[in-house]
Amino acid sequence: MDKRRGPMRHGRVRTAIFRGSTPVPPTCTRIVVVGGGYVGMYTALRLQKKLKPELKSGAVEIVLITPDPYMTYQPFLPEAAAGSISPRHVVVALRRALDLCQVIVGEAQSIDHSKRTATYTTLASEEEGTGAATLTYDELVLAPGSVSRTLPVPGLADFGIGFKTVEEAIGLRNHVIEQLDIASSTRDPAIRDAALTFVFVGGGYAGVEALGELEDMARYAAKYYHNVKAEDLKWILVEASDRILPEVGPEMGQYTIRELRGRNIDVRLETRLESCEHRVAVLSDGSRFPTRTVVWTAGVKPSPLLAATDLPLNERGRLKCTATLAVDGAPHAWGAGDAAAVPDVTAPGKECAPNAQHAVRQARTLGDNIAASVRGEPLTDYEHAYAGSVASLGLHKGVAHVYGRKLKGYPAWFMHRVYHLSRVPTVNRKARVLTEWTLSGLFKREIVSLGSLEQPRAEFELAAGAVPPTDPSGGPSRDTPQGPPENPKGSP
Repeated sequence: MDKRRGPMRHGRVRTAIFRGSTPVPPTCTRIVVVGGGYVGMYTALRLQKKLKPELKSGAVEIVLITPDPYMTYQPFLPEAAAGSISPRHVVVALRRALDLCQVIVGEAQSIDHSKRTATYTTLASEEEGTGAATLTYDELVLAPGSVSRTLPVPGLADFGIGFKTVEEAIGLRNHVIEQLDIASSTRDPAIRDAALTFVFVGGGYAGVEALGELEDMARYAAKYYHNVKAEDLKWILVEASDRILPEVGPEMGQYTIRELRGRNIDVRLETRLESCEHRVAVLSDGSRFPTRTVVWTAGVKPSPLLAATDLPLNERGRLKCTATLAVDGAPHAWGAGDAAAVPDVTAPGKECAPNAQHAVRQARTLGDNIAASVRGEPLTDYEHAYAGSVASLGLHKGVAHVYGRKLKGYPAWFMHRVYHLSRVPTVNRKARVLTEWTLSGLFKREIVSLGSLEQPRAEFELAAGAVPPTDPSGGPSRDTPQGPPENPKGSP
């Protein structure tokens, strides 16, 4: 296979991306990166380094289109939910990290690779009334990532809680603490039981780590409630397959089950969530649990954007890519991460798993190959050596299978922190996370819920006479103050 790509193309007439900006020189090669997650940010970082002379001279331009102005380091979401890390330290500001790139905060709507155009909308598109904008490119990196893979479970859309973004993680933390407040204050045993029952669906990394960290946090928080004990909390993990954490191997997966069950967590294998209507979780084994908390972490699927392109997709809706991370049969288009089906050269016939470990490593090779393509140099295949997997199960508890060694308990938890501290981008974030870990070891946990952050204008709207919003159960929103506001002194 010829691993050379054509040299950079020149002569395309460019138009300014933003009003009032200076048009790009006509000989500029524009690289458009769609997505600001692992692949998008790390690829752009690599390109900044490899193409620095071209970027400064104006021969190359990198444009990043992303719905959020930050990259979320998702392995830290469970610790953010547990309060071990501040939410702002789980994200990396893209404009600061990518100082040589142009960042557009917007949603890519479609890609027409035959015409080398990307259509996108921004936060101002609706107010302007101009519709979607079109951006031309020479090289395309399509890395929109994935979205939660949901099933048509009755009640899931109304009562389910995801765990893929920092907003969801902090919202879940506030929700769990709020349930303790409800259980502590209610006189209704049924409401108390439902408030203290937490159902997690999905036995992968996200589900197990989120459950482990939040159970650890809630057990600690229960010490500060006069009528709620840790034994009163009911935690249930539902997994459709016959094991959890398959990445760490069968032996460590069994240890994890024993560890969770030893903490009175009900682990149910080969079981599915059939319904969660009316705040009742119904499982395939016939069990019914009144609950106010259903957390859905049962896998992901490629971003819907891929279906709005003319690029080749496989049967699972992922980009068909070669080992060089180029889209198969589509010159000057590239893909990696969750959205791409990349052949695993270390295991012929198989594809690389859509996980963070591959995404970060693929981004490095992808950046190198795009730089090589622009310069007319040969490309290299993405090849990896499996380092292992680590998972946190709460403070000082974990499980790991690293370089053939199996660790559990404190050593695995420590390895988990060391590994992810080395992987989180930018020295700024590394220093802040390490500082927070150090301080959390010296002081007690924070157990405050800031649920009003989710609807910051609710109290003002009520004071101004607006109708209070309602939650899906039909009652007033949990973040809306109840009762008429008190009149200040002197008011009529």
